[in-house]
Amino acid sequence: MPLPHRRSAPVDWLIVGLGNPGAAYDGTPHNIGFEVAERLRSRWGLGKPRDRFRALISDGRAGAGGPRVALLMPQTYMNDAGRAVGPARGELRVEPDHVIVVHDEIDLPFAEVRTRLGGGLAGHNGLKSVRAALGTAEFRRVRVGVGRPASTDPDEVAAFVLGRFVQPRAEVQALIDAAADATERLLAEAPGQLLK
Repeated sequence: MPLPHRRSAPVDWLIVGLGNPGAAYDGTPHNIGFEVAERLRSRWGLGKPRDRFRALISDGRAGAGGPRVALLMPQTYMNDAGRAVGPARGELRVEPDHVIVVHDEIDLPFAEVRTRLGGGLAGHNGLKSVRAALGTAEFRRVRVGVGRPASTDPDEVAAFVLGRFVQPRAEVQALIDAAADATERLLAEAPGQLLK
């Protein structure tokens, strides 16, 4: 069922997978949010994404009898993701604490997934853009651990997150599944009861 173009048709949750558009970024740690969004779209049987809000968006139910969700993959590049998230949130009338952003997290070891509501942004430019667009940092996050390089040099960190995963693809797929599972648990829990 397509997203209605009327402001009177809200969804329960807006789930945002962060990444960069284009084949050059496929399979990189920075695009793990896109991969998790695609995994959720497949699990839930959502339709082919449509171009809207400077993003690709699908909507429907998160599983049989689940909440109504909109799944958004901004096509603005990571650092400007808020330019897609802000308009989508506004038109879909989703409160910031019902926005879930799935993103790479270099401060977590590879394969670790954590969720949280609000908190610091740890220098993540995609999160900074979303915070600016929402006017608050009190949105939910699925932090997908991709590890970090030995150096803190910004150029080396950028090369790390924009390079290919060094882990075997099977391990990356398991990480995508774990992050998708964590997102589904967030949807199943009562507001305010986040996973530790």
